[in-house]
Amino acid sequence: MTSLTRNADHAASEAHNREFLVFSLGEEEYAIDILKVQEIRGYENVTRIANAPAFIKGVTNLRGIIVPIVDLRIKFHLDTVEYGGQTVVIVVNVGERVVGIVVDGVSDVMTLTPEQIKPAPEFGVTLSSDFLSGLGSLEDRMLVLVDIDKLLTSEEMALVDSVGE
Repeated sequence: MTSLTRNADHAASEAHNREFLVFSLGEEEYAIDILKVQEIRGYENVTRIANAPAFIKGVTNLRGIIVPIVDLRIKFHLDTVEYGGQTVVIVVNVGERVVGIVVDGVSDVMTLTPEQIKPAPEFGVTLSSDFLSGLGSLEDRMLVLVDIDKLLTSEEMALVDSVGE
């Protein structure tokens, strides 16, 4: 095998690796595709929108673009939702839309191989796993991989569209 062939094989295997931004919600670690992330910002007060669901915190003006802010901690029904110095907003691009998601903190960017990504478990009717793309397994860590497109395009999230207009 020539070094050129080895390099091509190595590049092909790396092409299937995926990078994820890892963030925390409560005690759990979640991850989203790094290619969906536009930026990470500190949490700032937002303009509340009347009659919006509790998980839609409001909107903020991001360089002239009105961005809806969704608190994933409320969306995922966490017991305590506190805003502190570690609370951040991950600004993501979903389709034609820019949305901010509030999380407890961002820890790092991780590369996962296809072997490290396991299928999402089925929870039945009580908890929808439609927005989970799988579980990332790394030594002593388990990451819940969130399909941000599916999460932010679900029916209830259609309200985000009306909020952002």
